[in-house]
Amino acid sequence: MRASRLIPFGDRPPLWREARFGLEAAALLRDPVFRGDGMTDGRGRPVLLIPGFLAGDGSLSMMAGWLKRAGYRPSRAGIVANVNCAGTLMPRLEQRLEHLVSEQGQKAAIVGQSRGGTLAKVLARRRPDLTAGVVALGSPQIDPLAVHPLVRLQVEAVGRLGSLGAPGLFKRSCIDGDCCSSFWEDLAAPLPDGVSLVSVYSKSDGVVNWQACLDPDATQLVEIDASHCGMAVSRSAWRAVAEALEELRATESRERPARGAQVRRLRAA
Repeated sequence: MRASRLIPFGDRPPLWREARFGLEAAALLRDPVFRGDGMTDGRGRPVLLIPGFLAGDGSLSMMAGWLKRAGYRPSRAGIVANVNCAGTLMPRLEQRLEHLVSEQGQKAAIVGQSRGGTLAKVLARRRPDLTAGVVALGSPQIDPLAVHPLVRLQVEAVGRLGSLGAPGLFKRSCIDGDCCSSFWEDLAAPLPDGVSLVSVYSKSDGVVNWQACLDPDATQLVEIDASHCGMAVSRSAWRAVAEALEELRATESRERPARGAQVRRLRAA
């Protein structure tokens, strides 16, 4: 899990495709999904939003506003920049989840982008009593370091700075040492029965190797067409989130579907 290969440039979509972010945000603002068309009332369902690597809560602020307008109770993760040790982050996220669920009186959904999705899966595995399901957007669950070489360099740089004593950063030992060994073990394990996992991926992702998002234990794999960073503002990603939340409502009283049973392709209209 922790010993990842460095993906050659030729095997990756060009990183410049991530520049689509602005166009994706503009398309979202014109799309009916932004207005909540077709969404049923969330009835106060708590949703914990966890941002990706190097990002903070603000990166998912548009999604938070959208969910709130649709009747959900979104909550930020309390992350300014997602660069801290997983061992430090997990107890904080667990406290957030406990508070959110106690306020609303029902299990929460967790939506995580990129590294936020890996944190979300581990959080759900550790606290299935508080979690109804997880939606992971562009999250490399199978191989967390299966990223573009330039992004891998950023990961290495953060790890080195953390190892030198810079506060608030993960260390090199978090990646290939024993620091976060329990985290990596939980990430590789399936979620408990009754907790769904929807993994959303894009073959034109310029940061993460999309194959690393194909978690064999996922309830559902959803293919969209979006940049990696743009999944926070992609209309097809938002549709995937809306459908996953609606599916939670429909399946909570039924037996969980078989893992890996369904692969869907969700395209922007």
